[in-house]
Amino acid sequence: MAPQHVKGAWRARIITLFPEAFPGTLGLSLTGKALNEGLWSLQTIDLRPFGIGKHRNVDDSPAGGGAGMVLRADVVAAALDEAAIGTPPDRAAWPVIYLSPRGKPFDQATARRWAGTDGITMLCGRFEGVDQRVLDHYAVEEVSLGDFVLTGGEIAAQAMIDATVRLLPGVLGNASSTEEESHSHGLLEHPQYTRPATWEGREIPTVLTSGNHAAVEKWRRAEAERLTRERRPDLWARRPNP
Repeated sequence: MAPQHVKGAWRARIITLFPEAFPGTLGLSLTGKALNEGLWSLQTIDLRPFGIGKHRNVDDSPAGGGAGMVLRADVVAAALDEAAIGTPPDRAAWPVIYLSPRGKPFDQATARRWAGTDGITMLCGRFEGVDQRVLDHYAVEEVSLGDFVLTGGEIAAQAMIDATVRLLPGVLGNASSTEEESHSHGLLEHPQYTRPATWEGREIPTVLTSGNHAAVEKWRRAEAERLTRERRPDLWARRPNP
């Protein structure tokens, strides 16, 4: 069954040499269900047809020498022009992103910002990167999934889109879920437990089965603060409510 299309739904446009990589995991579970229901849409733009010459070359050797290849400015520009059709020119309403290990770290605040836009264009890099001139000319924002290097931007794009789409209205079905999870308030999430009550000699903390909701919330907050202090002192240092 073909996906539905809801007017005004959030849109993602992905420029990639590997359009077959999508939707990938984005087509599964709640994000896939929301995609089929038209709560968001996904369009891939194959970079190869914009390539130069008989062989559709998209890259060339780096200026100044060095290993690897660099995506050409003219090729990427043509793809960005295609992706821009029907989108608002305001970058606040429609960010244009290059997935780059030297970019600003992606975080929950970024996902929330993107979820409040009309949509997003993502450029998935390959090889040694993209000609800087096209990034500057199109005011492309560089964003990094983390302090490591992948062979391309496709996996990073899927991760970032997943984090964004789940914040869209109606995707999770339970808005409170996004308010209680890790990073929503600058803290890691508290530990979770479920049945059986006793497993391998380990019991669920008594407070969670006490029926005292105020005590449960106090325990969860304390645990979230403890885990954040221990595991992410960087988050603890910049928490909004010290």
